[in-house]
Parts: sequence; structure tokens; C-alpha cells
Amino acid sequence: MRSVRLDPDLDDLVRRAAAQEGSSVSEFLRLAAVERAQRIVDRRDQLTDVIGAVRSAGGTAARTGSAFSDLLEDRKP
Repeated sequence: MRSVRLDPDLDDLVRRAAAQEGSSVSEFLRLAAVERAQRIVDRRDQLTDVIGAVRSAGGTAARTGSAFSDLLEDRKP
């Protein structure tokens, strides 16, 4: 059993959406949780065969952060 705290704006949105769908707030939240959890698990499962398949000595991405910063700096108006 879980409990969830919603801020007033989200609570209102969820109540309105559940009413429009003709379901209870609890059922609406359960279905939303199932849909999101399944989407995340499916995404991970799609990558299972390649996760960890590539080995690297490392070091090739040492400057990616500064290179990205330089790129953004170049784009400033």
C-alpha cells in the first residue's frame, strides 16, 4: 500500500481528469502509474542486449563538457 501527496494544483487536475474519464481518482492514479512504470521498464528492456556490451579504456569523453560549453558560447547572440 502506498500513499501519495499531491500539491493542490495537481490534485485538482487529477480530480478533473478522473471525472472526465468517469473513473475514481484512485483508479486514475493506478492506471497512470501502471502506464508510466511499464513505459520505463519497456525502454530499459529494449536496451538490455546492448547495455554493457561495449568496453572502452575510457578517456575519450574527457573534454565533452568543455566542448559543449564552447559550442553554447559560440551560439550566444
